[in-house]
Amino acid sequence: MASSTPLGLLLLRLSLGLMYLAHAGLKLFVFTLPGTAQFFAGQGLPGALAYAVFAAEAVGGALLLLGVYPRQVALALAPILLGAAWVHAPNGWVFNAPGGGWEYPVFLAVASAALWLSGDGAFALRRSTWLTWGTR
Repeated sequence: MASSTPLGLLLLRLSLGLMYLAHAGLKLFVFTLPGTAQFFAGQGLPGALAYAVFAAEAVGGALLLLGVYPRQVALALAPILLGAAWVHAPNGWVFNAPGGGWEYPVFLAVASAALWLSGDGAFALRRSTWLTWGTR
């Protein structure tokens, strides 16, 4: 691994952690959790799933920022973004489409998968030891 690779992975990990925390904050402070549950129900999903998604994004984002098993956390969170892409797919491609587009959640799901495949990055508190490719 090149000497700058751990720093690049750190930047990826931190940006993903902040993004997941921002998504959790949006659900809590802007839409409110009951409002988010109502939105989920309107999409044909169980309303209670909104609370689980909020918790996963909040806890997962914090774990990514701290570097606690970041590869596994990124892998576990990627399906949330694929679900968001499914919800936003009818809105079209661009993020500024009414209701938001699907490309941003797909990109973030791929970035989460890239972190899982590539490594924990520099300054991780708890390094990943399972569900990994190779020995990075």
